[in-house]
Amino acid sequence: MGSAVERTDEHVREYLIYRGFTSTLKNLDSEIKADKEKGFRVDKIIDQLQQFVQNFDLFGLKEYWLYLDRRLFCRLEDVYRSTVNKLRTSLYRYYVINTIQKGNLEKTQEFFQKQALELQGQAEWRDWFILPFIPAPEQNSAFSPYFSRQWADTFLVSLHNFLSVLFQCMPQPVLLSFDAEVQKTTSLTEENEQLRQLLFALQTENRDQRDGVEVVHHKLPVYVQNMDRLGDTELDLVSSTRTATTTTTPSRNFFSTFLPQGKRTPGKPPQVTTGSSPSQVAVGRKDPATNPPAKTKEVVQSKEAKPASSQASTSEPVSSQSQQSTNQSTNQTRHKRIQEHEKERKELFSKPPSQAPEKKVEVGEVEPVTESSTDPPESSSSNSKSSGGGAEGGGLSTEQPFIKLSQEEYGEHHSSIMHCRVDSSGRRVASLDVDGVIKVWSFNPIMQTKATIMSKSPLLSLEWATKPDRLLLLGSGVGTVRLYDTDAKKNLYEMNIDETHPRILSLACSPSGSSFVCSAAALSRSGSLDAVPRLPIPVSGQLLLWDTKTVKQQVQFSLEPEPVAINCTAFNHNGNLLVTGAADGFIRLFDMQRYESAMSWRAHDGEVYSVEFSYDENTVFSIGEDGKFIQWNIHRCGVKQSEQVLPQDATGPFVLSGYSGYKQVQVPRGRLFAFDSEGQHVLTCSSTGGLIYRLTNGEPALESVLSLGGHKAPVVTVDWCSAVDCGTCLTASMDGKIKLSTLLAQKS
Repeated sequence: MGSAVERTDEHVREYLIYRGFTSTLKNLDSEIKADKEKGFRVDKIIDQLQQFVQNFDLFGLKEYWLYLDRRLFCRLEDVYRSTVNKLRTSLYRYYVINTIQKGNLEKTQEFFQKQALELQGQAEWRDWFILPFIPAPEQNSAFSPYFSRQWADTFLVSLHNFLSVLFQCMPQPVLLSFDAEVQKTTSLTEENEQLRQLLFALQTENRDQRDGVEVVHHKLPVYVQNMDRLGDTELDLVSSTRTATTTTTPSRNFFSTFLPQGKRTPGKPPQVTTGSSPSQVAVGRKDPATNPPAKTKEVVQSKEAKPASSQASTSEPVSSQSQQSTNQSTNQTRHKRIQEHEKERKELFSKPPSQAPEKKVEVGEVEPVTESSTDPPESSSSNSKSSGGGAEGGGLSTEQPFIKLSQEEYGEHHSSIMHCRVDSSGRRVASLDVDGVIKVWSFNPIMQTKATIMSKSPLLSLEWATKPDRLLLLGSGVGTVRLYDTDAKKNLYEMNIDETHPRILSLACSPSGSSFVCSAAALSRSGSLDAVPRLPIPVSGQLLLWDTKTVKQQVQFSLEPEPVAINCTAFNHNGNLLVTGAADGFIRLFDMQRYESAMSWRAHDGEVYSVEFSYDENTVFSIGEDGKFIQWNIHRCGVKQSEQVLPQDATGPFVLSGYSGYKQVQVPRGRLFAFDSEGQHVLTCSSTGGLIYRLTNGEPALESVLSLGGHKAPVVTVDWCSAVDCGTCLTASMDGKIKLSTLLAQKS
């Protein structure tokens, strides 16, 4: 922070010199020299307010307080508005008392004249308008406490503490993030350039593959563009080969020897006739038998040229045979160089393991042609490798379903994340940490905090309302659910659920927005809100349906065989079905038109942590304490369609190790998996970031596709937003960091 402040000071100095504000620059330098902490200091704000009071500057005092209100106080939750109003009232009283103590009655009367319209309707100021007309107000019982030194000191300390806590929760000034923004912009520019080159290569490969032609990179790869890495030996070999030939041929670029032959521009000497071309070998085609081989020395010059037939070789002079032997040794050296370049190319265009069979098939298609040809062994192997290398480059574009365009970090939380959800419009994100602090923020076009919610009671769950999407449901650990307006930054109302079941574990809003489901659980046997590890005997719970318009409970669902804590809930697309996962390992499916259980089955050994409907809503997916990811058929009760065992870092409990053997353990609370817009891929947690799998509908049920990475602590909850053109994956970890990865889906 200190280095950022110092660099920002230099930017301000540069601006003041540019504008010619020399006196301001001198004052800035003098204050910087006196500043020891190189950071935010609340005492400077208190000193400035006291200076306005001592100088009887009422206008400056009001403007300064209004600035603090616009910059800080307006972002607070509505419950803190009364605290801000009390501090403002005490500040005005502090000003009035100072004018009387200094004997400046004129300023006292000026205050009440200017503030009469604002204060006359407030009950706490009703008796203060008589103050200028009392001979000795410090002896009056109603006003004497305000003239004491104790009251003034208490007020200043309270204001100091309030501002200190407030500034810790607020984002830094924009200027302090200047360097970070510059670095971020630079990295994004470099990443965009890399992606632009990759996109160009992928588009070229896809277009050529659709046309049935071998892939050719018109833009040369990096390892070919760098002449120094090729060395002068290769250039000497080409030069000696050209000198040895007696037939003059048009000059060609050296790099064309590394490109597939089918895309070269052939020379046009009048005496040369074309034989079976190497490009036809590369794509697996044969020349007609009636086409005779060429007998010119141009055949010797090409690295993949075929030797003449035995009849032709007997008619050649002895010098031609010696040239052939010389060129064969030259080709061997050159092929060794090509193999090294192909190795580099494979490292640059590395393929996923799933594409290995595709590579073998393509190489197999080339081999029969090379066997039937009359090429030397070196040329045959060279053709096969060059075709295989092209297959690798093309396989990357056809098989990889997503390209990670960017990854940003939201770091406003200071403790482990419990929930992180994006709203239905894809414009806002709400994140909750274990300290009970909720951040509402946006990421398009820039990452920006919209609201900070600090609750006196512990918060355990959150969910976005569907209509309107600016409303947020917050479940606490004291049996209450609040409906919070993120635009107005205030609570609309608070519902008391049940005192005997104070823990609100899960919330789900119906797609219509008219109601929501609430899961309430009793305290664990230890009396804490969340015992770790969980008790073997599930605690009691309730599943309730509340009407958001009347703010009344509609239904209490029957939980068979016994009332148990429901950990997770999810509606289908129209709200007619509700699926739940409970602490007893059962999944229950409810008919929301009849408000009754349609079916239930034992799904996991241990608790069910997360459940979701599939894309076609014929199945549901679940993750449980036993570490299994299972797909269930909802038309046949308890029938598995697929099952996959996941690693512990994907299912929890999540463990973060610290110094001296300290370990932080967190039981899963948020969403453990999320689907893309088409339901073909699933995002899960891991110890280093999100993992994306493809649903295979076979064995194994999941196929690894992409690792998002970026985290230094275990990821505990995920979400996948498909409301915008580019899919956005949210991964939140135990160190309070949230990574926002933007993906581009490649349509096959």
